[in-house]
Amino acid sequence: MTQTGETYPGERLALPREGRGSIARVGRRIGALCLDYGAAYLISGFWGWDALAILAIFAIIQIAFLPTLQGSPGHRIFGLRLVRVDGAWAGLWRPIVRTALLIVVIPAVVWDADQRGLHDKAAGTVLIRS
Repeated sequence: MTQTGETYPGERLALPREGRGSIARVGRRIGALCLDYGAAYLISGFWGWDALAILAIFAIIQIAFLPTLQGSPGHRIFGLRLVRVDGAWAGLWRPIVRTALLIVVIPAVVWDADQRGLHDKAAGTVLIRS
């Protein structure tokens, strides 16, 4: 239980406790991140596995798929979807802001009581189960 009285992550966002539409939990998020980063790593082999190429490809994957499929390939495989806090389509600029902060790493590992990283808070998005 959190100090603000919420009993589960996403309660103050009016999201369900579990199942479809609930906050994406850590295990699924890490799995999706590993899958997307792994794909970027494999693709970067064409450029000699350069670290900047890996990050650039990862960013391209995120920015291309978040607005079109409402999630990266990793998100979709792990049953996740990215939406605005009000449940609407994330739009075009939110995935860019979210990805830029995700690449910096620190905003992604600092969470609030709803298990939303600072990158999601800054973009006004939430990662939910689909």
